Amino acid sequence: MKKTLLAAALALGFTGVAQAETSVTLYGLIDAGFGWHQSKGEVRNTTTGATQTVKSTRTGLHDGTQNGQSGSRFGLRGTEDLGNGLRAEFTLEQGFNIGSGGFQQHGTGMDRQFSRQAWIGLASDSWGSLRFGRQHNVGTDFLLGMIDPFGGGFGLANGGQAFAAINTNRMDNTVKYVTPNFSGFQFGVAYSFNTNGGQSATHEELRNPNVRAFSTGLRYANGPLGVALSYDQKQNSRASEPTTVLGVPVPRQNNAGESVTVKQWVLGASYDFEVVKLSGAFGQLRDGAYASAGLGPDSSLNYLDSTGNWAATGNRIGEFDKGFKANSYLVGLSAPLGAGNLMVSWGMIDPRSDPDRFTGGEASLEKQHTYALGYTYDLSKRTNVYAYGAYQKNAGLVDDAKKSTVAVGLRHRF
Repeated sequence: MKKTLLAAALALGFTGVAQAETSVTLYGLIDAGFGWHQSKGEVRNTTTGATQTVKSTRTGLHDGTQNGQSGSRFGLRGTEDLGNGLRAEFTLEQGFNIGSGGFQQHGTGMDRQFSRQAWIGLASDSWGSLRFGRQHNVGTDFLLGMIDPFGGGFGLANGGQAFAAINTNRMDNTVKYVTPNFSGFQFGVAYSFNTNGGQSATHEELRNPNVRAFSTGLRYANGPLGVALSYDQKQNSRASEPTTVLGVPVPRQNNAGESVTVKQWVLGASYDFEVVKLSGAFGQLRDGAYASAGLGPDSSLNYLDSTGNWAATGNRIGEFDKGFKANSYLVGLSAPLGAGNLMVSWGMIDPRSDPDRFTGGEASLEKQHTYALGYTYDLSKRTNVYAYGAYQKNAGLVDDAKKSTVAVGLRHRF
């Protein structure tokens, strides 16, 4: 009897050790609310050439990704102690729309099971972390939360309106290394073998079908002060497209054979005075625009009527658009107020040169200004409510185009 009790006690003891060394956590976030969003701009009838100013308005339930504080999600996070300070880690995270129950961030023509993150890696307090899979670029990790009072959320209000390269930028097929924290200093570097979808094989006679990206950054975060610098670039997949294959002429695509690399660097800083936290950033965008920037006419203004097709006027900057240059700015403020937090920001994209493909007959690109004011209130450690408003002038760099958002919502973390 005593031996049986001793064996049971030992078994329970070893079980406790195993649980302490290995863990898998189910976590998530649900965000929904009610809001009003309006776009205003000029449209042109593609049949008659007539123009007029129109408004597009959406009022109703919104999901966190659309106009809320945070995108709704659920995920699994795991770690295993491998000994000698080394551990294995993984994260699998899926985004979803609370209004429809559908997937988010699924990608064009894709059915991602873990659309937000899907990576595995090794980590150590001595040498840092090495991760493989779909994950954020270094700029998102180092800068977005530091410089943006809205933390990269809140739709039109978030700082990614000015700095698209660090606007929760996810890359497939990525290897990322981040050093340990050396008295507040950290360095990170990442490379994606194809940013969107599976990596394709490259035939020596054909163009490279993969869009490759490079991301790096350095930050200092210690006490109330934070400073970070990031650099991102992404190269199109047309750099090696030939004019012939095995002696047979090959039709050329737009910009075929020309290598274009879109680039953005961002320098940002913040200082927490306890009664108020101030932040600011400056950066430059070159030879294109990261997709989330949305630099061009708002498609929600396009519509049909009995006289023909109407489309929003203005110039769209492509993802890879050689010759385009712009400077970006952000100034932010956040302050504790009661049980919540007040947030204020202003951001701008200032175009400095047109793409090479512009012939001179296009309308000029205008400075885009974004103004935002918001407040969050904690009901508990896991649940909060929020309200915010944002206004964008010359939206998408289009003259006199405007966007406005007012929303309230509820967010719960588990």
